Amino acid sequence: MVSSSWVAAQEPTAASRRRGAVLERAILDAALEQLSTVGWNGLTMEGVAAGAQTGKAAVYRRWPSKEDLVADALRAGLPQFDAVPDLGSVREDLLHLCLRARDAMFSPSGFAVRSVIYECDTTQAERFHAVIFDGVVEPTIRMLREVITRGIERGEVRPDAANGYVFDAVPAMMMYRSKMCGSEWSDTDLEQMIDQLMVPLLRPEGA
Repeated sequence: MVSSSWVAAQEPTAASRRRGAVLERAILDAALEQLSTVGWNGLTMEGVAAGAQTGKAAVYRRWPSKEDLVADALRAGLPQFDAVPDLGSVREDLLHLCLRARDAMFSPSGFAVRSVIYECDTTQAERFHAVIFDGVVEPTIRMLREVITRGIERGEVRPDAANGYVFDAVPAMMMYRSKMCGSEWSDTDLEQMIDQLMVPLLRPEGA
């Protein structure tokens, strides 16, 4: 019979034998976990190594700096936004997108992105701009554009609504209320935002 003390003694040995992609994935996951719990300012290479159950040297061999590690962790952890909802009305499509965005915001990768946005100085933020834009901003705007354009074609949305200010309204509101008001965006909150802000904003004149 194998004792629990023998198993515990073997765990560090098993962890230390990880190589290649398996070890890298563990390190990236540990970096995301650190970002989502202690934030950018609290993240250390030592803490990431401990979370991944590996040595600090294994982290530095792959990522010479904290910035390099975080950039790759964000790339690996960001959710994939691809399928655009088509539920028959612009209201339902926008609500569906907002529910997905809410779930992403409060996932480990979402907390990680927000810690970078809120805590990094200007120089550091530039390092992550392309990662966040390509992984979060651009896919969100693309889906909003498609939903609103489809609404214009159906006559639900005023023709001049497909513009950058309208596309920014949903993510800006969600980020602002999350940061400044501590809102966790319940389903009801999202429905009210769509009904009280977006539907009136998009509605054609005279409708």
